[in-house]
Amino acid sequence: MYQFFLGDTEVPQNSATQPPGSLPIYVQITELLVRDIAAGRLIDGEKLPPERDMAEELGIAVGTLRKALAELQNRGLLERIQGSGNYVRAISDPKSVYAMFRLELLGGGGLPTAEILSIDRLPKPDGLPTFGTSTEAHRIRRLRRLSGRSAALEEIWLDGSYAETIDREAVSESLYLFYRTKLSLWIARAEDQIGLDVVPDWAPVSFGLRPGAPATHIQRISQDQEGARAEVSRTWLDHTVARYVSRLK
Repeated sequence: MYQFFLGDTEVPQNSATQPPGSLPIYVQITELLVRDIAAGRLIDGEKLPPERDMAEELGIAVGTLRKALAELQNRGLLERIQGSGNYVRAISDPKSVYAMFRLELLGGGGLPTAEILSIDRLPKPDGLPTFGTSTEAHRIRRLRRLSGRSAALEEIWLDGSYAETIDREAVSESLYLFYRTKLSLWIARAEDQIGLDVVPDWAPVSFGLRPGAPATHIQRISQDQEGARAEVSRTWLDHTVARYVSRLK
């Protein structure tokens, strides 16, 4: 039987045990299953265990599990066949969903989650590398957590030609998965440049470093499936919590 890979992540059994500000349990389960698909622990066509068995193993209610499975179905990662069961329907090259995520806790690992702080369509600011064809871009600001710990701030600028508007409620934990399923945009390549900067003035109180404090800075230029520059992102990393890791395979 398939064994669920939860790593060091503890899944609370009810909302009363969830830390303040944590994601709903069904979202945590959804992201864990997406990562298992990306890692090849769940393969295309594989049948999942019965829902009651699966919920018991995960320590959650069946209703919570069904909400997670429904989300996977909405993302095109699961086929639910009445009277037969639930079957993995992995997207083409599922590893690319998380392949470019480079942050982990100092002790290793950590479930990546994201809290959206704001999404705005704005003129492209001076100082960013050239990208895309539009004069405007969607600025997405997020707080990234690893297993619930605030680890990084992100400011992503997605070229305005890919969408007129972005519905904040539709953006998933994996931004690249959202690009694929909602915008038909595949991030095929990315270049990271690492340096030093200071924490921006829009950093929320929940981020461990205060505005103006020194921070590891990562600038990423990403290309779409046609080789065109699609987005530019900036990440400010709390070096007391997390590190940037690149592994060669």
